[in-house]
Order: sequence, then C-alpha cells, then structure tokens
Amino acid sequence: MIHPHPEASNSDEFKGFNEARRIMWCHEARARVYERFMQTGFIDDANVAAVHVDNTSRADRVFLVAFDNAGRQVGVDTLYIDEPNQHLDITPEFDHDFTGMDVVPDSHLDQAISRENGWVVNLKTLREYEPLADRRATQRVVFLAHLQDMMKNGEVRGFLFGRGDSDDTDAA
Repeated sequence: MIHPHPEASNSDEFKGFNEARRIMWCHEARARVYERFMQTGFIDDANVAAVHVDNTSRADRVFLVAFDNAGRQVGVDTLYIDEPNQHLDITPEFDHDFTGMDVVPDSHLDQAISRENGWVVNLKTLREYEPLADRRATQRVVFLAHLQDMMKNGEVRGFLFGRGDSDDTDAA
C-alpha cells in the first residue's frame, strides 16, 4: 500500500483530495457489503431482520448468522475471502447501532452482539440501499471535494451549474 507523504496528509494543501479518498473508501465499503450480501439468501428472506458478521475469527472467511425480529437465529452462511477487497468492514449506514435497530434483550442476537467479535447488519437498511443512487451521490460529493482543492490552487476559477444544454444555468 502506498502511504501519502506525512506532510501532505496533514496539510490543507490536499484537504479536498483526502476528503474525496475517505468518501470513496466509505462508498466502496457500502457497495462491497451490499454485493457480498447479494451472494447470500438473506436479503430476499423476509424472516431475516439482522445478520451478525463475524469478520474477526478467520482472515479467509466471514461467518454470517441471521436473526429474525425476535432475535432468534434463523440461518447461517459463510462468505470466503479470496481477495483483500472482499472483507466486510463495518459500514455505519448498515450497522445496527448507527441505524437505531431494536435488539430484544437476552435474545440470541443480543448474545452475539455481546461477544464483540464482529458487527450486526440491519437488513432493513441494507434492503433499502440503492447502489446506483449511492454511486451518483458519491460522484457528486467527490467532485465537490476535488473542486475545493482546484479552486484553492487556481486551477478552476468558475464553473456552470446544470448540464450545459440549457440557457438558465448560473455561473459560479
């Protein structure tokens, strides 16, 4: 892995680039979780409300345990990791803590959470995820992050909002 020069990563000179890189990493993690879960039957199974992702026990696989709304175990699956980019890192947008998912106390799901050997995906939020919309939103945000650097360096002095095929666009 190539690491940025220490001065460059802490300076304001590349602030937009560093923000764009962080945004892309987050997008890639969301997309990876969605793509990997599409390889299981959990997304299509209406009984599955949450999935515990054990991504710490083994480096070459991820153990998935599915739970229903009552916190009872309803299924298991294993995803193998052939490449490092297949690892299922925590994505706050799908994590049960960040999404405010209710967990039944003393349930099997609650017990899995208490072991602290992974994280829990809220399947409701994963099912609502729209990869294309996320990709487009990420493109816009990454562009704006890069634009900040370009304007600061004088590489861009102005731009047009819109698609450029209309007379009602405003110059910035």
